[in-house]
Amino acid sequence: MPVYVEVFGPGCAKCEESAKVAAKFLADRRIPGEVVKFKDVNSMASRGILRTPTVLIDEERVVEGRVLRESDLDAWLRRHPEAAR
Repeated sequence: MPVYVEVFGPGCAKCEESAKVAAKFLADRRIPGEVVKFKDVNSMASRGILRTPTVLIDEERVVEGRVLRESDLDAWLRRHPEAAR
């Protein structure tokens, strides 16, 4: 099952870096998935996003208010090992 990563932010450097980290993580581990960026303030507000960047993976909030790190993704993957299959 593909992993769906959502990166919320106005397009700032931190948001772009978070999207790059997520895409590289998926590619390096050959995990099927998609990284989608949301820049619209209304869509962020409707989803309860108050600080950016915020990263959700399959609807689970992984990071809020800082750049996504590979260690964040490793921790998520340990909780969801089925994603690596």
